[in-house]
Amino acid sequence: MNYWLLKSEPECYSIDDLKRDKTTFWDGVRNYQARNFMTQEMKVGDLAFFYHSNADPSGIAGIAKIVKPATPDLTALDPNEDHYDPKATVQKPIWYGVTLEYVNSFNKIVTLKSLHSYPELKNMIVLQKGSRLSVMPVTKDEFEFVKKLGQQR
Repeated sequence: MNYWLLKSEPECYSIDDLKRDKTTFWDGVRNYQARNFMTQEMKVGDLAFFYHSNADPSGIAGIAKIVKPATPDLTALDPNEDHYDPKATVQKPIWYGVTLEYVNSFNKIVTLKSLHSYPELKNMIVLQKGSRLSVMPVTKDEFEFVKKLGQQR
């Protein structure tokens, strides 16, 4: 099993939206490295942190599970969509997304600031200077450590 961190701005789509919807297609990823993680490394059954970015506070809000592998992101083909890409075609879609299922919400958001305070997490990609990917791997140890933080009252 692999572990991931997926970023979303909560005013666009939040952990509460995923809880309400139960599942969602993770669309709008427009970075080749993030796309490659989804198409080449993400597997059904993998777990992912749901991270609220550009929020007050930014941080990890809960956990989701990958329930369908990467398929073409059709928002890239629709000129009325925010994530439209005129280079994408049905024959060569370029962009992909996975389907997520809600697992749980943390008792409190594990803030980006608090993540920085744990030496155990010093190598976590989201904490590296200049790290802006919306999809990134997390180690099993990092996942378990942060999961415990999120379950605290």
